[in-house]
Amino acid sequence: MVCLGNICRSPIAEGILRQKVKDQGLNIETDSAGTSSFHIGEAPDRRMRATAKQNGVDIDDLRARQFVPADFDRFDIIYAMDQSNYNNILSLAESEVEISKVKMILNEIQPGANQAVPDPYYGGDEGFQHVFDLLDEATDVIIEKYG
Repeated sequence: MVCLGNICRSPIAEGILRQKVKDQGLNIETDSAGTSSFHIGEAPDRRMRATAKQNGVDIDDLRARQFVPADFDRFDIIYAMDQSNYNNILSLAESEVEISKVKMILNEIQPGANQAVPDPYYGGDEGFQHVFDLLDEATDVIIEKYG
């Protein structure tokens, strides 16, 4: 799961998927990262942590890290939260195999639409719940497909 700073969208996507994987006893590794180095080592945004808790998901243990080329080797699928981060990830890819691993997460619920998960950082609190709901739906599909 990859967004820009790894403090809002990607950590909640990781947290939701991680909870579903745990609840179903699946053997799926989850992680998140940002394409920028702005927030390395920081906890997720307090508003996203609060939204997660209100929805039964704990992301307090997560810390921001930057996406690195080695992630192409470590993961089978890399979900981008928006087109800009998708392009940033692709710019690090060195092969068609690496390129094929990168997907837009909301394409899981609206195939081919290439819609972005809105960044709630500069909006009101309701934006965080909206992001949670979108990613909850997308991760349901991911579990159904790969679980």
